[in-house]
Amino acid sequence: MPSKSNEGAKEDTDGETAKVCKAPLVTEPARKRLNQRQIVDYKEERRSLLTWLRDIGKNPSRGKGYASDTVYNRAYRIDAFYRWVWEFEGAYTTTLTTDHADAYCRELLAGDYSDNHRANTQKALKSLFKWRQYQRGGDKWEPTITLTGAPPSRQPKDFFEKDERTALREAALEYGTVPHYNSLSADERQTWKRHLAQRFGIPVEGVNADTFERANGWKIPSLVQATLDGGLRPKEVGRARVSWVDTDNSVLRIPPEDATKSNDAWTVAIRPQTSQALQRWIGERECYDKYSGTDRLWLTRESNPYGSTSLNRLLENLCEQAEIDTTHRDLSWYSIRHSVGTLLTNERDLEAARVQLRHQSRTTTMKYDSVSTDDRRDALDRIG
Repeated sequence: MPSKSNEGAKEDTDGETAKVCKAPLVTEPARKRLNQRQIVDYKEERRSLLTWLRDIGKNPSRGKGYASDTVYNRAYRIDAFYRWVWEFEGAYTTTLTTDHADAYCRELLAGDYSDNHRANTQKALKSLFKWRQYQRGGDKWEPTITLTGAPPSRQPKDFFEKDERTALREAALEYGTVPHYNSLSADERQTWKRHLAQRFGIPVEGVNADTFERANGWKIPSLVQATLDGGLRPKEVGRARVSWVDTDNSVLRIPPEDATKSNDAWTVAIRPQTSQALQRWIGERECYDKYSGTDRLWLTRESNPYGSTSLNRLLENLCEQAEIDTTHRDLSWYSIRHSVGTLLTNERDLEAARVQLRHQSRTTTMKYDSVSTDDRRDALDRIG
């Protein structure tokens, strides 16, 4: 009979992922992110953690571990946290701090997640830091916020006012722009070439006039303007596809398979300026190799779909450029969505906001849009 320390653990000889309590030590998203050496290191990190949770993690002093199903569920939530830290830090690391955990919880609170997901993720992080403290003498984590899923805390308290929305639109048009290639002297051009080489991760000698045009492209303006109109969730920005965009009718058509938190198709009104920005970006994106073979509307510099972390960093830069005061304000990408709902409700009514933000009623499901896209587009013009 196998000992408890080996029960539920498996190392496949054909190179497949080892498992503890049926949870892979290296998940597929992590495997795609890491090189071979990092995979080996991360695998051993996870093996130590998951076997500890299974054997004694619940009550170390009594040698009592968690049930297999609990280990399995927490393993995936903890893996998502590790990957978030890697994106946040821009590199692989197993040095996780309590500041990381607090920042991650703030993103969960601001994002479009269920109450249970928030609460269960925080439990998983508590068990992770309990392991780190027990095994390595790490810091004890006392969360700065408690994710209990209380309804009043589902969204950020702060949102962007009408004048701030206008400032964000204008900042997006200026974001990352550089002088025209032919307007620069040889010395100035070389300085900008070094800047763009670092920005795009290419050799200096590879920077040319086309690179300058790329720096002044329409990706960021189209992304920001579409979010200001449609209140796009971070997941929706990541999922957005070229096929959503209907520039002839100035709408985004989100099919059921791409919808977030529903199984319905949605027609989202956008302003003519946004439609034009999207049309320009769709033409421009065809010039970039990383979009070859994918219908993704926007990808990060690293060729990944956008997520909460990358979007919040972008928003922070836009706020700085727009000189929006963020002091003592709880602002995140989700605050743009919150502003659409708040201001559109004031300009039109709750039903217009409900349909524009793709909210489903808890008691009824609307089978058609009772507020026309033209009416909602007019309201978007008024709120800026």
